Order: sequence, then structure tokens, then C-alpha cells
Amino acid sequence: MKKLTAIQVARITKPGRYAVGDNCYLQITGENGRSWIFRYERDGRARHVGLGPVALVSLAEARAKALAYRKLLLDGGDPLTSKRQAQQARLLATVATQTFRQCGDAYVAAHEAGWRNPQSCAQWRQSLSAFVYPVIGELSVAAIDTGLILRVLEPIWTSKPETASRTRGRIESILDWAKARGFRTGENPARWRGHLDHLLPARSRLRRVEHFAALPYAEIGAFMEKLRQQPELGARALELLILTACRSGEILGARWSEIDLAASTWTLPAARTKANRSHRVPLSRRAIDLLTALPRTGDTIFGRPSPQLLLRVLQRMKVDATPHGFRSSFRDWCAETTAYPTEVCEQALAHAIPNAVEAAYRRGDLFEKRRRLMTEWSAYLDRPTIAGEIIPLRQEA
Repeated sequence: MKKLTAIQVARITKPGRYAVGDNCYLQITGENGRSWIFRYERDGRARHVGLGPVALVSLAEARAKALAYRKLLLDGGDPLTSKRQAQQARLLATVATQTFRQCGDAYVAAHEAGWRNPQSCAQWRQSLSAFVYPVIGELSVAAIDTGLILRVLEPIWTSKPETASRTRGRIESILDWAKARGFRTGENPARWRGHLDHLLPARSRLRRVEHFAALPYAEIGAFMEKLRQQPELGARALELLILTACRSGEILGARWSEIDLAASTWTLPAARTKANRSHRVPLSRRAIDLLTALPRTGDTIFGRPSPQLLLRVLQRMKVDATPHGFRSSFRDWCAETTAYPTEVCEQALAHAIPNAVEAAYRRGDLFEKRRRLMTEWSAYLDRPTIAGEIIPLRQEA
């Protein structure tokens, strides 16, 4: 068969397959689909190996590749198998160069947009830089094994149990990500259940779990009097947190566009809640008055506050409590001084329903009952509790 020239090849535009010599073919599949293929038979079946696009591989180069494949066939080899083995070798070479640090940084970059708390990214990077990268950061992620995980965790497991536990979980997530990307194989050496739990003592045995410091609910009325005397914006943010029993991040990121003063309702979008679902907060009269008195300088109610804003207010007031602890105070008050059902109190705290069946059938958010509950909570906060005072239980209608 007479071989086609480069000029003749350039003139061919009709879709099809055209022999150009040495088992090499020009394949045209459309207006821009022009490529070279090598065609051969093995075990009675036709096989094809791509030689590259016409735009990047010349006719002479395509024929040279085809000739090399013909010699491989003459020696008993298989061109398609050989090409696949070469691709696998290149992939393995790439995998071998992927360090744990590269995978860790890539994991954080891929997930930080989905973390609702802006502190999460900083906490991830800090723990990886402080405890993980100095030990295994420059090692191939494919080489990370149980021994290396223990070298990271053992120095901090007993002295910093909370930090060590979170660091272990972060390593486990990064290794799972690396496996999904094809950078490593096998079981995850950082998993806890059925693996590291046999090698390290449980965190619960090392140190008693410390809950957020909270004021007894009987002391909050007196505290609110002092808080309302504080002039700074952070004090108003903390007061709103206590009145609504919301989380710190929800308060600090609150926007005027979420507030409906006429309806006395604050609607938190799903992206700003821990449960990742929209949550309506009933606003008491005191909360409405607080918001109305605040200056409006933009859509964010408290500007761009520091994450430590609320805690600093408590520190200046020399109060041994945390912002989150006031949610515990509210929950204790609900349980011990009211007769509201548990589901109403839990819904006020935007807690997820633990029972999956109940959650599937629950359609409402008990909003009107929660409005009455938060009105009573606001009234309770308006008066200091007298020592020894007996607080009557509210009877649910």
C-alpha cells in the first residue's frame, strides 16, 4: 500500500480511518477529532493504541511510534499492555512524590470553604504545623504507617489529650482523602476504633471531660444587671446571646437582613447554623429593644468582631463563665423551673433530634411555644433572684 504524505493527510477531512503505513492510521471523528492510532490483532481480536493528536504529533512521529510497536509485537509483546504499564509506572512515580504535607495542605484548601466557623481553618493549620508536619510532613503519604502515627501522637496524648484527639482525627481525614485520590492504599493507620484504641488509652481515662464554665441560672439575673451597665458593643452582643440562647458564632455573624423587627423574629440561614438547617429565633421585647438601640453601619450587626469578643467581656467583668456556658444555664433553668416539654427546650437551643424516626416525622419547629418560653426567660433575666427564693413551676396549658 502506498504511504500517504503529510500534505495528503492534511487534505483529508471526511470522518473515517485512513492507513498511513506501518499499521498507523489517521482517525477522524469530527471537525476537530483528528488523531493517530496503531491497529493490530492479538488472539484474533483487533486492538487499538492511541499515538496522539495530529495537532501535537507529526506524521513522521506517528509512524516512528507505530514502527516501535511493530517491533514489540515481533518480540512477543503487547503494545496496549505495554502502554498501560508505562502509565501505571508514571502514576506510581507521581504518588511517591506526594508528601503528607502536600496532601494536608490540599485537604484544608479543598474543605475550608465548607467550614462554617472561620477559626476551623486556622485550627487545622496550627495543629498540623505544630505536631504533625515536623514528624511526617516531608514523608511520602503512601509510606505513613501506624508506627509513624504513634510518633506524632504519643508525645502529646497524655499532656494535651483534647488537642491530640483532634489531631488524630485530622490525620485520619487527610489519609482517607489521599486514598480516595489514589495516593495511598490499604487501611487507615490513624483510625481509632479497632486499631489505635488498642495502642493508646482512651481520652476519657486520661482526664475528666471539662464542660464549658457556666453561671448557675439563679445568679444570671444579678449578672444581667451588671452586664447592662457595660457600655461597649461586645456587652450588647453577649446580652443578645443570653436572651436568645444562641451560639457565639451565630451572634457575632448576625446580619440585619436576618432580623424581622416587626415580626420579632430572627431567621438564621442554614449556612450559619451548626445543624446546617435554617433556624427561627423568637425575639423577646427586651431583645427587640436592644437591637433597635444599636447603630446601623452596615448589614452586619456587630461589624467584624474578634472571635474572642464575648469572652473578653466576661474576663473584664471577672466572671468565671464562657459565652457557650449560658446555653447550659438556660437549659438548666428550663428543666428546673418550667414544665415545658423537652423537645421545646431542645428546639430553642437548635439541637438536632437524636431519634431519626421522630426527626423524619417532625415538620414544625414549635415556634409559638418557643416564643412563650423565650418571653418567660427574658422576664426571668430582668430580676435578680433572691437567695433562697422558691421559683414556682410553670404549668403548661
